[in-house]
Amino acid sequence: MDNHSVVVTGIGLISALGDLEQSWLQLLQGESGIGQYQPFPELPIRPLGIVDRLPSSLTKLTQVAVADALADANLQTPMPDCGVVVGSSRGCQASWEELITAAGEQGNGTIGELFSNSHASGLKPKTWLETLPHQAAIATARQIGSRVPVLAPMAACATGIWAIARGFELIQTGQCQRVIVGAVEAPITRLTLAGFDKMGALAKTGAYPFDQRRDGFVLAEGGAVLVLESMELAVSRGVPIYGQLLGVGFSCDAYHVATPKSSGKSAITAIQQCLDRSHLSPSKIDYIHAHGTGTRLNDANEAQLIDDLFPHRVAVSSTKGATGHTLGASGAIGVAFCLMALKHQIVPPCVGLSQPAFDLDLVTQTRRHKVQQVLCWSFGFGGQNAILALGK
Repeated sequence: MDNHSVVVTGIGLISALGDLEQSWLQLLQGESGIGQYQPFPELPIRPLGIVDRLPSSLTKLTQVAVADALADANLQTPMPDCGVVVGSSRGCQASWEELITAAGEQGNGTIGELFSNSHASGLKPKTWLETLPHQAAIATARQIGSRVPVLAPMAACATGIWAIARGFELIQTGQCQRVIVGAVEAPITRLTLAGFDKMGALAKTGAYPFDQRRDGFVLAEGGAVLVLESMELAVSRGVPIYGQLLGVGFSCDAYHVATPKSSGKSAITAIQQCLDRSHLSPSKIDYIHAHGTGTRLNDANEAQLIDDLFPHRVAVSSTKGATGHTLGASGAIGVAFCLMALKHQIVPPCVGLSQPAFDLDLVTQTRRHKVQQVLCWSFGFGGQNAILALGK
C-alpha cells in the first residue's frame, strides 16, 4: 500500500440545485438551479444561483456542507487531529456591507459607534470578529474541534482547487492523516453584483458555457467540502472511496487583473505540471471538468487550450450552466462532480449548451462513459490557474 496516496471518503455539497445527491440527479437530468431574482430592490432582476430564495450566510453554508461531508464519510466529532483547509474568495463580505449600510442609516454615526452601540445595529464586537476573511475555515475548525493546521486560502476562482491541493499536501507530508478541504461562497451582495455588472461580466438571461449565445456568467452561492484521508487510514476504516487525488498544477499569468493572457502559456504550464506530477499523458484523460464560465473570453481561451493539448477529443463539460458560478467555491464543486463521475461512470452534461461555439467533444447530454482519470481546473481573476487530476 502506498502510504502517500490520498483519497476522498466524504463529500458535502450545497448549490442552487440542492445537496450532493439532489444536485447530481438534477444535473444529469439537464436541470438548472438558476432563476430570476431581485434580492436587492435598488438593483435589477437578474439570473442568479440562490440556494434558498434569499442570499445565504457564509457560516450557514459552511456548516451544512461540513456536516454532510462528515456524515457521508461516517465520521463523528470531535476530531482534534483532523486538519482544515477551507477557503473563500469573498468571505463575509455580505456582513461588512450590512455594517456599512447600517452606519449610513444612522446619519452621522460611525462604524466604531455602531460597534459600541449594540442597540443601534445589533452587531457586537464578537460577531465582527466572526466576519474576518478566514471565517469559513475557523467555523469548520470549531465545528469539528480541530487542533492541528487550519488554513484559509484565497485565490479568486482558483480557491477551491488550491484548498484541496493544500490538504493533499498536508497528508502527503505526514502532517495529518485526515483533512477537511474545500471552499464555500456567499457572494450575492450589492457590491459584488454592481462591480461585476460594471465590468460587463454578468449574464443577462442565463448561463450558456461554450455556447454561441454566451454573454457572461451567472453569480451563484454554494460550496463543496471533501474529507481527504490517507489511503492507509481509509482502508483501515473500511469506508467507501470516491477516488484518489493524483496531482496538481498551479501558475499565474501575472498579466491583468481580469483578462487571461491570450497565449495561454501560463495555463498550459499548470496543466503540464499537473499531468507530469500525476504520471499521466494527455491521452489518458477521460474527462475534463472545464471552468466554463460562459463569458466570451474565458470559454474561447479554454477551448483553444483543450484543442492544443488534448488531440484525442476528450469529453468536456462545465456544470456552471446548472449551478451558476460560485467564484472561489466553483473548483471544489467541480471536483465533487468529477468524483461522482468516477463513482458512477457517467459524464455530466454542459447544461445550457445548445449551439456549440467550438469544435470540441462537448457533452450536451448525460453520457455513460469509461472514466478512469479526470482533470478539473479553474482559471481565476488575476491570472490564477489551478489544475487537479483525480483517478478511480
